[in-house]
Amino acid sequence: MSGVTLVTGGSGYIGGWAIAELLRRGDTVRATLRNPARAAEVSDAVRQVAGSTGRLEFATADLSSDDGWDAAMDGVEKVLHVASPMGITTEGDADSLIRPAVDGTRRIMRAATEAGVRRVVMTSAANAASPSSYAEEGVTDETLWTDLNDSSLIPYRRAKTMAERAAWEMAERPGAPELTTVLPGAEFGPILSASTTGSVSIVARMLGGKVSRVPRIGFEVVDVRDLVDLHLRAMGAPEAAGQRFLGTGEFIWMRDMAEALRVGLGDDATKVSVRGVPDFLVRLAARRDSALREIAPALGRKNRHSTAKAYEVLGWQARPARETVVDCGRSLLDHGAV
Repeated sequence: MSGVTLVTGGSGYIGGWAIAELLRRGDTVRATLRNPARAAEVSDAVRQVAGSTGRLEFATADLSSDDGWDAAMDGVEKVLHVASPMGITTEGDADSLIRPAVDGTRRIMRAATEAGVRRVVMTSAANAASPSSYAEEGVTDETLWTDLNDSSLIPYRRAKTMAERAAWEMAERPGAPELTTVLPGAEFGPILSASTTGSVSIVARMLGGKVSRVPRIGFEVVDVRDLVDLHLRAMGAPEAAGQRFLGTGEFIWMRDMAEALRVGLGDDATKVSVRGVPDFLVRLAARRDSALREIAPALGRKNRHSTAKAYEVLGWQARPARETVVDCGRSLLDHGAV
């Protein structure tokens, strides 16, 4: 790869690993931060993998504002758009998640078009290619789009789907960069900083003994290192232009995650519980807890996505879920994040 690569959301989990791997490969990287005061923290974190941050620079820009994006895109050849609002919302607050995701994506694509960027690789989510919560279990691929008319759709799934739709609409405009989207499952694996949030907090809570009983919920786990590898393969492959690529890994139940941690980490995982909790108790508690209400539809479901396209077109494969979960747990412990 050559030229300047812009990584949005440089202080995030995927963003940090993307910066580190690009630097390790010799790229010049510009990373956007909402808070410029975090530049030193990000540099220190990525140095663990990259070795040197001499080719790293920062730009201040926020998905919720037009300010800073033109300067951030100046001289950029490729963009890794991995920044996205995250979190579980309360009723009536869905717009606070959806609007920044959609408007932020439009800002990225608009600024990239005006700057003459060649390609944008955007992180979407497998949630943007998932069947209805009431559909039969099965294996789906990139041809499926999540139905925005599904009344059971949680704000996060709706935001990811709408943001990706917006990106493809912008990509059809004259002069727009080539677009590729990557649709990951639940991201786990080693962290670069104790401040890392997101999916890894599940493992941290399990290790800390804060999950006393494990719900019957599972994830298509993808290692953050493998996910970044998929993004970079997509960025460098001509045949990836105009394509969606699912980046999910092996499905694993939370109970199996707990068992993997206990086996893989031994005495460091003595607080990890493998006791299950009946579905009806989770649904009952969900009546009073908005966070549980959002995960309740996933109880007992094992929807899976095919990554055959990523393998056949880009030669990509994900490592085993248990390996990723144990590596995540060990890293959380090493960083004092439990």
